[in-house]
Amino acid sequence: MVRDVAFGQYFPAKSLVHRLDPRAKILMFIAYVVIIFCTFNYISLGIVAAFTALFLVLSRISPKFYFKSLKVIIFIVIFTSLLNLFYGSGEAIWQWWVFRLTWNGINRAVFVTVRIICLILASSCLTFTTSPTELTDAIERLMRPLKVLHFPVHEIAMMMSLALRFIPTLLEETDKIMQAQKARGADMESGNLIKRVKALIPILIPLFVSAFRRAYDVATAMECRCYRGGAGRTRMKQIHLAARDVVSFVILALAIGGVIVCNIFVTGTI
Repeated sequence: MVRDVAFGQYFPAKSLVHRLDPRAKILMFIAYVVIIFCTFNYISLGIVAAFTALFLVLSRISPKFYFKSLKVIIFIVIFTSLLNLFYGSGEAIWQWWVFRLTWNGINRAVFVTVRIICLILASSCLTFTTSPTELTDAIERLMRPLKVLHFPVHEIAMMMSLALRFIPTLLEETDKIMQAQKARGADMESGNLIKRVKALIPILIPLFVSAFRRAYDVATAMECRCYRGGAGRTRMKQIHLAARDVVSFVILALAIGGVIVCNIFVTGTI
């Protein structure tokens, strides 16, 4: 069900990950995305997976919410894994028609699957433990040097925050529209692919109308509160780097160092 999607939601808690500086979490996530695609052997892949599991445990968020995040992309994971599994290069250990199973294909399928799962879990951990307000503030501060180039830093950060904030809202609205259409006798689960796509039209049209209405309401509310961009705005909560942020950077640096060492001594690449 659409209501089971948890990505983009924020879950308040008193965990160590929640108390981390949002700027530190964003920088760590960017470095994590880079290093996850630099894993070329199972040892380095295991280090990245262990690093991911560590922060999931420290976040103190129920595992069921992380599983809900994975439900959204499970089809993509399976499809991508099958493509890498049966279309790998090298000597075939099993073959039927155009499908060839090779050790290279198996390794590629495992790496792609673990990388995508870790990436989704890490991004979910970021949104689960960081409120939209904190994300906006952190993105704006990280992009502050671009103000020299007259780049609309505050406006871009605000748009990203609003887009992220309305993901669960639009998903909930989609589920309500689907239930309403089913109550009116709409059949969305039978027939071929073309019929199912056509059955989505009565859902997409009211969803777009609702999305535009919500956007208009948000714009009106911001104007009523005299919102004029980031010039002269102050913040109720100031963010500061603490010792726990430094420790988190050290742990990430150890994970990155472990991946680099494994790539050099196991696969012979950096």
